Parts: sequence; structure tokens; C-alpha cells
Amino acid sequence: MNGYSAVMLAPDPRSNPTLLGHDDAEATLLEGLRGGRMHHAWLITGPEGIGKATLAFRFARRLLAGQSGDPNSLYLAPDHPTFRRVSARSHADLLTIELTMNEKTKRMRTQIAVEDVRTINGFMSLTPAEGGWRVVIVDGAESLNGASANALLKILEEPPARAMLLLVCAAPGRLLPTIRSRCRRLRLTPLSDAPMRQLLTEYLPDQTQDDRDRLVTLAEGSPGRALMLAEGEGIAVAALVDRLLAELPNLPGSRGYEVADALGRSDTGFSTFMDLLRAGIAAAVRDSVRGRADPDQERLVALRPLDAWGEVWHGLTQLQDDTERFALDKRQAIVAGLGMLSGKT
Repeated sequence: MNGYSAVMLAPDPRSNPTLLGHDDAEATLLEGLRGGRMHHAWLITGPEGIGKATLAFRFARRLLAGQSGDPNSLYLAPDHPTFRRVSARSHADLLTIELTMNEKTKRMRTQIAVEDVRTINGFMSLTPAEGGWRVVIVDGAESLNGASANALLKILEEPPARAMLLLVCAAPGRLLPTIRSRCRRLRLTPLSDAPMRQLLTEYLPDQTQDDRDRLVTLAEGSPGRALMLAEGEGIAVAALVDRLLAELPNLPGSRGYEVADALGRSDTGFSTFMDLLRAGIAAAVRDSVRGRADPDQERLVALRPLDAWGEVWHGLTQLQDDTERFALDKRQAIVAGLGMLSGKT
């Protein structure tokens, strides 16, 4: 299972004209736009990969298009001049703040730099180049550190006229309460199966229908997660996880090393395996509690009390977090994780 693909299967959010499953959120933004009473800051939240950034750029394009946009829709066609300039990162009235490259280490930063946030104030204070709005998108606002969060708060406290701030955030609990309180919250929820299938048919035309259906199940309403799994051989890893859970409680001691060898040393392989292992346990427990478990899930859950499964899930989460944060040996982490599953550690 080595050699995971890094091919981009879906358009970048700034270039993506397609957004499905979030009609209510679009209607809320459109209502504010048509009513002429737009809140100056919006906090767009929801799980990873469900379309938060795509919605933010969709709304930004519609604001920047002004009278040339459809008053009854946020949609702009890809050949619209505003769409093209936003896609090319050349629109003078749009600023995007996100994680950037550390020029010294040549690696992506893990926090949004305060100097990047400070550029917002100067940008927003300028007169819109095209006479309409100036829009700032902070993509991944959960990555703000203390200094950058405080810099953003100062901007929110005294917003300029005709300036819009869109915060895209998968973990709003990490934001300062004072930032949250100054934004209008727009929560996006996981997609239902129908829009998921439609999107995966568009983005993964070469996958079989069975594989796309499997991705719909694994992704739990997140198109971004489905595409990540497709890139990282997620279907094959999911099948491996299913086999391991079916073997419990009789996992041989060598199984962890066999799994580690199969996954290789890829960061993607380890993360995908651990994510799917925890997701399989969580789904079995959840479906069991709701009376919807299939026979394999019922057999698995019956091996331990429910609170014990909770301890296993949290233990696996901590193991994955520590391994990834401190660059620990992934092979040993897999062995230890399967030991937790089998009750041998």
C-alpha cells in the first residue's frame, strides 16, 4: 500500500463553482445580501471537508460581482470576470489569510502568523478598488495563535464600512470567545448521501460505483474526507481495518508488525489507518446504542462494556496525536494501538 497519490481530485475552493447540500446556509447569506443589512463578520463552521471554504469563496465572489451577479443566487459562472480573477488570486478587493510557508524551514507553518493578520487592517481601510466591497477570508481560523487572534479581535472591534470578514473554522472552540461573539455564526452540517454521491460521481468518475458508495459510508458526509481517502487508498485501508476488527479478540502479536509493513512509512498511510480504526469503533458503538448495528458491529461491541470502548477510542486518539506531533515511530504506534484493541496493553 505504499506510494499514495497526491493528485488533486477536486477544485481548489477559490476555483470551485460547485457547492451541494448547503442550501440553507446559502439562503441565509443571500437574504442578508438582498436585504442590504449584512453583518460585517461571519464565522462559517462545521467538520473538515464539508465545503466551508467553498461557501466562503462563493459568497465572496457574489459580493465582489455586485450588480453583475444574479440577485437570487450566490452562483457565478466560471467564465464570469469576477470568478476568473478570484480563481487567479488577482482580485484587488479580496484578501485571503491562511497557513503559509516558513521561508527559513521551507515547511508549512502550523499557526497563522500575526504579521499576516495585521495586513487585514490596512487592506480593509482602503477604498474598494471596484467600488463595492472589500472581503477578507481567514481560512483555517482555528490555527490562529494568541498574538494573531488578538490582532484579529482589534479589527472586529472597529470594522470599516463595506468590508466583510469571513472566518472559516473547523474548531470554533479554539477561537477567543470575544471573536466568536463578534461574528454571526453559520453552521454547516455533513452532507446527506445523495449530494455526496453526486459530488463523488463528478470528482471520481474512474472509481466503480461500489467504491464510491464505500467512500460515502466512510466519509460520513464530508466530500473532502472522501477525496482524501480516495487519494490515500482509503478503501484498501478500510478493508484492512474491517478484517482486523473481525479478528478481535484473537489478534496474534505479530499482526501489528504485518499491518505496519503493509502501510509502509507513509504519513498518509498511518493517519488514514488510525482515523479509520477509530471511526470503525465509534460507528459500531453509536449504531449499537441506536439499535442499528449490523451483526459484525454487534459482535464487536459485545466484546467490551461501552465505557471500555470509550477508553480504547480515547487511547487510540492520544496515541495518534502523540505519534504525529512528536514524530514518534509509526510502526511501534501501530503495534501499540492493536495491543489496546486486543487488550494486551
